[in-house]
Amino acid sequence: MLLTIDVGNTETKLGCFEDGSERLSHTWRVTTERRRTADEYGVFLTQLFATAGLLPAEVEAVVAASVVPPLDPVLEQACRRFFNVTPVFFKAHRQNLMTVVTERPNEVGADLVAAAIGARDLYGAPLVVISYGTATVFMAISAAGEYLGVAIAPGINISVDALVGRTAKLPEIALEAPGQAIGRDTISALQSGIVYGFVGQTEAMIARFRKELGANARTVATGGLAETLARHTDAIDEVNPHLSLLGLRSFHRANL
Repeated sequence: MLLTIDVGNTETKLGCFEDGSERLSHTWRVTTERRRTADEYGVFLTQLFATAGLLPAEVEAVVAASVVPPLDPVLEQACRRFFNVTPVFFKAHRQNLMTVVTERPNEVGADLVAAAIGARDLYGAPLVVISYGTATVFMAISAAGEYLGVAIAPGINISVDALVGRTAKLPEIALEAPGQAIGRDTISALQSGIVYGFVGQTEAMIARFRKELGANARTVATGGLAETLARHTDAIDEVNPHLSLLGLRSFHRANL
């Protein structure tokens, strides 16, 4: 069994691929906790396995993408002790599945390139890949399958937290679209501005990316809020929450 791990600033995604399988058999999404020790992470991971009826001894390989460097040695120690496997860390500038043609490839997030690889494997190229995470990241994949570059905007949850935190009378709200754009009370006004506002941002950025790519590129969205926004725009063609895990699987297979 292959265990794939995508460590993000806010959340960590995990997925298992059975031997020879193209399909994720189990997935989890948990909060990234920087203060956990290796033992705590090991116990936590084995508990996830237990609830799914999996045995740690079934894990033959671990591939991880991380944007939280202090956690790398912690995860490595946890995997060695509890799975008896040394994890391989995916690095955007060291992999050879996708050419990264940005000015500084070593600055590109491993999670983003892993997601781009997963998207290209599934949907071809050219592509616009959108990751709705701590930041909202728009990625451009050329017709030749190259990672051209990105646009980075504040994430939806960060924007909402900043708005509510700095405005005493505004309540916390559920991220759901109201029935109309013109809000008639505080909650519907906030929901409209946030949901339809980010939909507008998405549509505008996709249009600009497609123009610069010179093609009507398919758009794929990933991340926790991708489904919410995709329901309100035709500009997003596909939603897949597991692109980074699929990209890590491709990386593992290429390096067997």
